[in-house]
Amino acid sequence: MAARQLAFDLPVRTALGRADFFVSPANAAAVAATEAALWPNGRLVITGDPGAGKTHLAHVWAARSGAAVQGARDPGEGLAPVLVIEDVDSIAGDPAAEEALFHRLNGVAAAGGRVLMTARVAPARTGWALPDLASRLSASGLARIDRPDDALLSAVLVKLFADRQLSVTPEVIALMVTRMPRSLAAAADIVAALDAASLAEGRAITRPFAAAVLDRLASPPLPLE
Repeated sequence: MAARQLAFDLPVRTALGRADFFVSPANAAAVAATEAALWPNGRLVITGDPGAGKTHLAHVWAARSGAAVQGARDPGEGLAPVLVIEDVDSIAGDPAAEEALFHRLNGVAAAGGRVLMTARVAPARTGWALPDLASRLSASGLARIDRPDDALLSAVLVKLFADRQLSVTPEVIALMVTRMPRSLAAAADIVAALDAASLAEGRAITRPFAAAVLDRLASPPLPLE
């Protein structure tokens, strides 16, 4: 059996700039919404599945607008007039966190600012505890990033490999697009698995090697005896 190499957890440089964001029919409406001159009540909610590209698009807008980037549970101290607030639906059902977010939105509105928010689902489909917050969010602009098409999935795979300083052939990308789930989160997991397997086995990421790793990932684990 061939000797296995040691695999080290090296840092991955995640590129979040506009040049790294690929526009396709799956996200074109969301991109256009962020670039619009006016949003309803100065607020926009971008929805999509995990790994759909919401955070990347939000960072692109933040860089262009000078917005501060915060999480839904951040206290909002030293409130900026232009904000990105990520994963707002993650606090649904938590009255204290919802009230804090409500005051943040009011503060930005009073300053005449803008807020871009990300969420998995639309505010109207989220179980909010605070009716006033539900009303504010439902009165915001709304755009969705859909499941990735082939073009977007291919571009994201190339970017994920580049983030790890890896270069693969178009044949490897084409194979992965046909074999993997239609999810950018799955793309990140599979690229990480290929990187780890390549390091551990001391092999380049060729089409046959990628096919073998994808087969292993698709196989259910053997039951414990």
